[in-house]
Amino acid sequence: MTTFPVLRADLQANQGSNTKSRIVVSLFRCVQGCAHLWGDRSIFTLAVRVIYQFIVEWFLGIEIPWNAKIGPGLRLLHGVALVVNAEATLGSGCTLRHATTIGNKILADGTASGSPQIGNNVDIGSNVTILGPITIGDGAVIGAGAVVTKDVQAYTVVVGNPARLLRKLDPPAEDGESSPLASELISL
Repeated sequence: MTTFPVLRADLQANQGSNTKSRIVVSLFRCVQGCAHLWGDRSIFTLAVRVIYQFIVEWFLGIEIPWNAKIGPGLRLLHGVALVVNAEATLGSGCTLRHATTIGNKILADGTASGSPQIGNNVDIGSNVTILGPITIGDGAVIGAGAVVTKDVQAYTVVVGNPARLLRKLDPPAEDGESSPLASELISL
């Protein structure tokens, strides 16, 4: 998928959100588009990366590396203190909230573990920590304050420290509609 349809999906996902969210996703996709067009080491791409880093990381306090693998429809709600590891993968339609860390663990020998692989339409609450080489399935809901270090099945709700299963959700209907329970939980 090219930059503009992905950016359009991100902006639609952030419609009604604060201006900061739209600025972050716009700059994020702009840098990725520049790297795709001119290469990640071109002088123009480097300049855009510096602008992105200054505005998004230093000024707005959101650490999403420009080369992070994030699908279209990224939704940011109050993104301050949000950290995403460059090696993490997020599917399409994911929602991230403030004070959330998605990263790897530093192992006893000083090396880094793998990073999380997050499916499509995952809703991540505020102050969540997701660490290590784990997989979070499509449609999962991660409750506020959860610490996730183990795999999370698709269409489940996990909460707590350490994260534990709260309930299972119905997968979306064949016509693409989300289940009533999932819609209710996501709107909370």
